[in-house]
Amino acid sequence: PSGSEPPSSPQVVEEGGDEEDEELSGGEDAELRTSAGRGSVLTRRGITLRVLLKDGLVEPGDGVLSIHYLGKNFVGDLLTDGKIRWVETGQIFNSPSAWATHCKRLVNPAKKSGCGWASVRYRGEKLVQYKTSWLRKYQPTADMVREKNSTVKTSRTRTKQAGLLTSTLKNCFELTRLRGDRERIPVRYCTLGTRDVARDPHTLVELSAFSAINRFQPFNVAVSSNVLLLMDFHCHLTTSEVVGYLGGRWDTTTQLLTVLRAFPCRTRLADREAAPVVEEEICQNLFMRGLSLVGWYHSHPRGPALPSLQDIDSQMDHQLRLQGSSNGFQPCLGIICGPYYHGNQGVASTITPFWVVPPPEQRPNDYGIPVAVEVTYVQDNFLTTDVLNEMMLLVEFYRAAPDLVNFSQMWSPDTSILDKIKVLLRMTHHPNSTCSVRVHGGPDH
Repeated sequence: PSGSEPPSSPQVVEEGGDEEDEELSGGEDAELRTSAGRGSVLTRRGITLRVLLKDGLVEPGDGVLSIHYLGKNFVGDLLTDGKIRWVETGQIFNSPSAWATHCKRLVNPAKKSGCGWASVRYRGEKLVQYKTSWLRKYQPTADMVREKNSTVKTSRTRTKQAGLLTSTLKNCFELTRLRGDRERIPVRYCTLGTRDVARDPHTLVELSAFSAINRFQPFNVAVSSNVLLLMDFHCHLTTSEVVGYLGGRWDTTTQLLTVLRAFPCRTRLADREAAPVVEEEICQNLFMRGLSLVGWYHSHPRGPALPSLQDIDSQMDHQLRLQGSSNGFQPCLGIICGPYYHGNQGVASTITPFWVVPPPEQRPNDYGIPVAVEVTYVQDNFLTTDVLNEMMLLVEFYRAAPDLVNFSQMWSPDTSILDKIKVLLRMTHHPNSTCSVRVHGGPDH
């Protein structure tokens, strides 16, 4: 209860003696801002105790957290879900800031905030140091990057991107295995509330608009029609969920993300051990073409092209991992393709570009908010040799697969699946037509 007396022993004075020493020092703040690239928004809101637990930088345990403030000592347990339990009263707090603010106000009622990451210690070290370690691991600082030559920098970037590919492929395999073909009814984000381990991770969530959460889309996106064609073609070949990656460029001056290439993963459930080889090939292709990894796509073969709770968490992880360092903030685009959902209009697939906004700081254990991303589609004048070659490799890869689509089956009373694909290919890339895919929540393109 808020009226209880704070513990009085042992009396340990914080190093320096003043409450100002508990606040984030200028050096640490600058380091965090440099590492995050975007300032403190994603640093404060995106990196939570749950993230540190998930990536193994800290472990749950009894009495591993502590606060020393104006001669008072507070001890807390770190729970497996990232929450904090105050040992003295058993109260549960959602974040270091919430716990620090509560404890400090017991000692000093005039205290306005707790500065939790600088005040709370994990096994004797300030939590902010663990946050800095996370940023160094996944978002190298500008100085660290400059210290390395171009070969080492390329290797580091490729390693980070390969790690992203690994996690996405693993998630995709699990989703395909568990999801099946059962009908899933999308829910509104506002009905989700706090995370619940009993909730089905494959629950689909409707997209919000940036305007609905009082935000502006923080970047512009242009996608090549060749990307759409290859992505849509890949998703049409198999009844299983597929995954692929998006290569492109990020212009910090115009805040424009240009998606220039799709890189399908030629993998199936039966050959998940081959994933490292596929990932290395994609990394090599990206760097040979001077492109960066700017996003990923996957399919919901027979369901709505909306993100699941698992997709939302995966997208949030990707956004954090792909944050820029010396180049500043870089977005990561997620795309879902729904090729065989009978709720689609006509033969067109539904294509859903989305992004995830972190939950409010005061509700760190909520799911991220999936929002629709407005995209400009750029019509290419011709198919490149790379795209044609990739299409042939995909056909060869799935030719003898047990999950190959039966193209002779009827999609509608007067259209076979093969006819459906032919129409899509013709409409998607005919120089005098517009793209045939349907963007979720928007008009036909």
